[in-house]
Amino acid sequence: MLAINVVTLFPEWFAAPLSGSILGRAVERNLVRYRVVQLRDYTHDRHHTVDDAPYGGGAGMVLKPEPFFEAVDTLAPRPGAPVVLLSARGRRFTHRDAVRFAVAAELTLLCGHYKDVDQRVVDGLGAEELSIGDFVLSGGEPAALCVIDAVVRLLPGALGDHESAAGDSHYEGLLAPHSYTRPPEYRGLAVPEVLLSGDHAAIAAWRAAEAERLTRERRPDLWATHDDG
Repeated sequence: MLAINVVTLFPEWFAAPLSGSILGRAVERNLVRYRVVQLRDYTHDRHHTVDDAPYGGGAGMVLKPEPFFEAVDTLAPRPGAPVVLLSARGRRFTHRDAVRFAVAAELTLLCGHYKDVDQRVVDGLGAEELSIGDFVLSGGEPAALCVIDAVVRLLPGALGDHESAAGDSHYEGLLAPHSYTRPPEYRGLAVPEVLLSGDHAAIAAWRAAEAERLTRERRPDLWATHDDG
């Protein structure tokens, strides 16, 4: 069973998403366990202060190191288990990261907020800084949910159909080909004939060619990596 820990100022962000759909069924199937903790529970003043002004001046507030350290101490993740700070400054989260986390015994996600998080949280806890894209969110909570979803759906038994995950974009380093279903024609838009042919070899070849074409056109960065391999 994979243990996923989340440290956040807004635990309510996670209540519904982690209890529904694939993420909730994974709990029912004993594939994953979630622990979501409130960062303010690890403060020691009557105002439950988690932030302060940055040294050196500047706008915004910085989350203090002490509550993060104490929260992780309490969670006591297994030695060597990944600890991740969701940060716009981080390296881009990829499918390879999701696979790596899915085969780990435990994953701890730290959600930042306000202007920044004290760098000693990263340095002292040996945390990775990961981003889900080249944009800034109001906090790490939406990014953490993206990571959790990407990881949990890879756990054997989470989807109930491994082939469904294996055909997703990025699974083999390429974007997935387009998909179609009934009816075969709608408002003048027809399903490609090959998909109606019943010729499984031809369909597989079409899907492979489409995956390569779409990746070349839409994600030349992925195509360059795939082509080099």
